[in-house]
Amino acid sequence: MVHIVEISDVDDPRVDDFRDLSRADRRPDRPGGRGLVIAEGVVVVERLLASPYPVRALFGVRRRIEELAEATASLDAPVYVADTGVMARVVGFHLNRGVLAVADRAPAVTPAELVGRSRRLAVLEGIGDHENLGALFRNAAALGVDGLLLGAGCSDPLYRRSVRVSMGHVLRVPFAHLDSWPEDLKLLRDNDFRIVALTPRVDAKSLREAALDQGPVAVLLGSEGPGLTEEAIAAADLAVRIPMVSGVDSLNVATAAAITFHAISGA
Repeated sequence: MVHIVEISDVDDPRVDDFRDLSRADRRPDRPGGRGLVIAEGVVVVERLLASPYPVRALFGVRRRIEELAEATASLDAPVYVADTGVMARVVGFHLNRGVLAVADRAPAVTPAELVGRSRRLAVLEGIGDHENLGALFRNAAALGVDGLLLGAGCSDPLYRRSVRVSMGHVLRVPFAHLDSWPEDLKLLRDNDFRIVALTPRVDAKSLREAALDQGPVAVLLGSEGPGLTEEAIAAADLAVRIPMVSGVDSLNVATAAAITFHAISGA
């Protein structure tokens, strides 16, 4: 049985990992960030518990902790319980989801390892919005993408907001960082991947005609504003666009990714 510890003192040091999460310096991709992985809500906490990320502790109101009884049955980490007022003062805001879990990071996957075991990949350039990044991971999980490679200008997918928006799927879809951009795309070509750049350019091939469900394929996706750089598009084997009605020039990157992931899945 997991031992549940009651927290009544807002200043109790045992819940310091959960303290003042609204502050910017809690972001792991910022100087001074703590680099912890934080899950919010019963569903996302369950996914963290089932992931390779080493859980440090849980903290929540009793009702939410009880909902996690089965998932925490073999947990070797403390479980802290507080009322909503104490929890809000520790965390720094009222948490509607009522439960948090915090974990250390898992060992990083190398790009070579990820490419070597995959057939469907997304490659991101300049995705700085954490909500879009989380949505991309959720779409990848739902549509059978094997992993994501993060190129230049991408935010940390393990930031709390990305984990939340992904519904915890960022914890199960593997990712790796490319150090040299776009030079590291050569790794994909060396492993027989067809590299496809998604762009709204009118001279790009229509997604309907591109036949992307054959062989290993990697989809390049660019930032929310300018999209892929010319260097990234030039490094691809093919530029592809999603046909749209007149007057609409682009889609949100996560939406465009979902459409393209479905196309490469062959479903």
